Amino acid sequence: MKLRREHQLFVSIVKKHQAKKLVLAAKKAGAEGATILYAKGSGIREKKTFLGIPVHYEKEVILTIAKKNVMEQIIYHVTLAGNLNQSGKGIGFVLDLKQLTGIAHLLEDPADAEDTLIEEDEGVMPKEDIPFDLIVTIVKKGDAGKVIDSSLEAGAEGGTVLGARGSGIHEKASFLNIPIEPEKEVVLTLIHRKKTKEVLHAIELGVGLNQSGKGIAFVLDVDRVVGINHVIDELKQIDE
Repeated sequence: MKLRREHQLFVSIVKKHQAKKLVLAAKKAGAEGATILYAKGSGIREKKTFLGIPVHYEKEVILTIAKKNVMEQIIYHVTLAGNLNQSGKGIGFVLDLKQLTGIAHLLEDPADAEDTLIEEDEGVMPKEDIPFDLIVTIVKKGDAGKVIDSSLEAGAEGGTVLGARGSGIHEKASFLNIPIEPEKEVVLTLIHRKKTKEVLHAIELGVGLNQSGKGIAFVLDVDRVVGINHVIDELKQIDE
């Protein structure tokens, strides 16, 4: 495995049935392709219940890996295609990749493509120097609601839940010699770095992560965020 630091991962989260046009926009901007995951989520601007019944909004999560020299183009065109600059349309964020393997043609060292100038457009949010983190919490199925509720109370905007499977040392590996893969839920929480410690602590207490077998949570640095203009505007006003 080669150590490569020129690739990034662009994660965009949109409403169901919106991912296809974002993937098309990313490919036109230079991406090799993308992976779509199906999820559910909620935010502070979405209704939590309808007639007393909890509401879970279906989402699509798009994972796009590309070199840094084309990532700006991808962000620009995906933001336009998904109207991510408008409230409630979705969000996107970029993570740096420390290592990458499995796509040999991208790991070769051909001459980098020439940079393409991006025309200024008022509809696309400019890059801001405001630090964000991504809190990733992995819990047993049914506990994602506790994660989101705890994070909201601590100041988060919402969260996205992915279904998953997994096993740990505290879980039975088989039942009557039949392998068991306990169902899990992965919660993605995008948060301003000033609130990370508080939100992470709230999640720990709300779910009981300090107890064995309850789950884990970890924090990743976010290189850039798009699609949460209202949050950035509020943070600017606070800083001023």
